[in-house]
Amino acid sequence: MNETIRIAMWSGPRNISTAMMRSWGNRPDTCVVDEPFYAHYLQATEAQHPGAAEVIATGEVDWRKVVGLVSGPASNMKPIFYQKQMTHHLLAEIDRSWLACVTNCFLIRDPREVITSYLKKNYDPTVEDLGFVQQGEIFDCVRSQRGRIPPVLEASDVLRNPRTALESLCDVLGVPFLEAMLSWPPGPRNTDGIWAKHWYAEVERSTSFRPYEPKHEEVPERLHSVYAECLTVYERLHRYRLH
Repeated sequence: MNETIRIAMWSGPRNISTAMMRSWGNRPDTCVVDEPFYAHYLQATEAQHPGAAEVIATGEVDWRKVVGLVSGPASNMKPIFYQKQMTHHLLAEIDRSWLACVTNCFLIRDPREVITSYLKKNYDPTVEDLGFVQQGEIFDCVRSQRGRIPPVLEASDVLRNPRTALESLCDVLGVPFLEAMLSWPPGPRNTDGIWAKHWYAEVERSTSFRPYEPKHEEVPERLHSVYAECLTVYERLHRYRLH
């Protein structure tokens, strides 16, 4: 691999995005970056997230500089540059043309599971909080730029059979699958965002993808319209998921 392979994995919250970052970060040929647009998102939206002031103070709030970072080489010059990207962080004012400089992938999860998980942190999530609409918009933009359907991974498929899912993804991306992607040492990473202390306790205890366990919680009635809007996007992307 003579040129940097930039992989942007687009996910909403309450998914397996951090475990996926662990998987790629355990490859010796890969450098990872954690939610590079987060500081800009927090400053622009004034969202009241845990540790928001610290994230803004220590992160890059100029989205143009973030675009320069994610469009360039990995910081340690490794051949693969994996980017954990949150769909709702890509605000409307951010130019989309840079998406052509990276290989965009999409990590989706059943919105019923996302919403019922999100409720543990936020009683009243909005459609914008959950990232599905933004995920659909980014998917359409990438598809239009490239003229082909970008890779889509379903979280439950990954958890049911990590090897098969990751082998399929690596095959589409044109990179070799490595056994190192299936397990990793527990603990924090210096590549984790400064917000890890608020959100990453579970993944810091992990050493692999946890087996899939179906969730049976129902979406509260007050969020049925939110669920329906998210479900429309999820079902559209689900049709394209890798097998």
